[in-house]
Amino acid sequence: MKYIYSKVLCGLLISASLQSCDDYLDVNDDPNNPSSENVNPEIVLAATQVYTYGVLAGNVSEFNPNAVQDNMNQLGNLMMNNWTRDVGASNSSYYFNEHTYNVTSDFYSGIFENLYLRTSNYTFIQNTTRPGYDNYKAIAKILKSFYFQYLVDLYGNIPYSEAHKRGGNLSPKYDDALTIYRDLVLQLEEAVALIDNAPAGSLNPGENDVMLSGDMGMWKKFANTLKLRILLRECKRTASSTYITSEMAELQSSGAQFLGPNDNVTINPGFSASVNKQNGFAAMFLNTNDEFKNNWSSTAATKYTVSYLQNTNDPRLTRIYSATSAGPTDYNGHQQGDVLNTSTNYPVSHVGPGLLKNSAQDGLVFTAAESLLLQAEAVQRGYLTGSAKSLYESGITESFKLLGLTTAQAITYYSQATNLVGWNGSTGNEIQAIINQKWIALNGINGGEIWIENTRTGFPSHVPLSPVAASASRPIRLLYPSSEIAGNTANVPQQNESEAFTSKIFWNQ
Repeated sequence: MKYIYSKVLCGLLISASLQSCDDYLDVNDDPNNPSSENVNPEIVLAATQVYTYGVLAGNVSEFNPNAVQDNMNQLGNLMMNNWTRDVGASNSSYYFNEHTYNVTSDFYSGIFENLYLRTSNYTFIQNTTRPGYDNYKAIAKILKSFYFQYLVDLYGNIPYSEAHKRGGNLSPKYDDALTIYRDLVLQLEEAVALIDNAPAGSLNPGENDVMLSGDMGMWKKFANTLKLRILLRECKRTASSTYITSEMAELQSSGAQFLGPNDNVTINPGFSASVNKQNGFAAMFLNTNDEFKNNWSSTAATKYTVSYLQNTNDPRLTRIYSATSAGPTDYNGHQQGDVLNTSTNYPVSHVGPGLLKNSAQDGLVFTAAESLLLQAEAVQRGYLTGSAKSLYESGITESFKLLGLTTAQAITYYSQATNLVGWNGSTGNEIQAIINQKWIALNGINGGEIWIENTRTGFPSHVPLSPVAASASRPIRLLYPSSEIAGNTANVPQQNESEAFTSKIFWNQ
């Protein structure tokens, strides 16, 4: 693993030479002006996988290990009332903007900026003309589609067709979000075809792929599952009905395989308890001695979610959150926006041992639990054949296993008749139950996905808003960052801060 990590670091250096980090336009403008022909996929792929994972799940600044970079996981867990601040461990400004829903052009701007910056290498890889790189090109298409879906889900219209042209286009136009979604599906289909039809002698990425180690069968499952998620995202849009039905039928008739039990898509180039080598999520909460640092003690569980898990007899509570300092069986949280006083000065839980192990832990990119719950929804809506109930239960089981619990515990849990846990086909709450389980299964793993799914479906509807929010509703999107407004002025759509609550992404219209 040490050798693999050294290749990743080499790739990071090459990436840095291809693009600076000053602003968004640097994705398109660099004095070296690299082309797809002079980018080495073997070195660049691993580095780009690590870089983009950091935006998804968490990372710290390379230059300041105590500064947490903007990432979707932290944002989503705060938006969906899974995390808050420990009022006894931090000052009143910690998570202030998240709790008050103060969404501006500077709010989590690094998500937009870094995903464009860091996905540019995927574009170079997928466009390479070097022979023998079909598998690399397929992986690049899949991962670029994975992250560009999130850019659309969070921002709407974005530069796409003219993105990553560097010196060839300093002011990329904005493409329609629906059009981008349609092309993402095509890119995923092309990726599967590249894998299926790769000529004899095509290079297998092997250890240069620090996610799936060149297992192209797993990459096909990942592509099919991602296509399923893209299609489901807009399934409630009436105008998309014919398209969605047709594409789902194609998945069904082709015998497409999805990520199933034990098929967690992870990343690990050789993470370790060393400077700049920690797992990005772990680095948010652990120092290089694998000891808790301030961000862990300042990030608390919410009283609401702890109580919800207790009231539904969910043993995942003990893995998602840590026990408090009051004892090994005590779990508690604060309400978002609480301030320190006699009524809130009590021990609280933090990020738990099922999520936070050590600096060397695998990073989670796409879980089997999420895949199975997606399949359950597709079957329940009539797009795919199968048993929605069985898929739902399998998704819960995979969530339990991933957190270090047992299949027997999962069966006991979902066999309850407790609201939104037991499955009763006559009640009509199946979709609500599926999304509710996704809220639990992705707690601390992919908060951004939970937030987006809540915007799409309205579930789980029981999760309260922050009591100190200035708005009567939860934000439904992010705003284009100040760097983009300054650097691509002619093309960036006009916006005002209220649009974070009112300007719906196309699939939500």
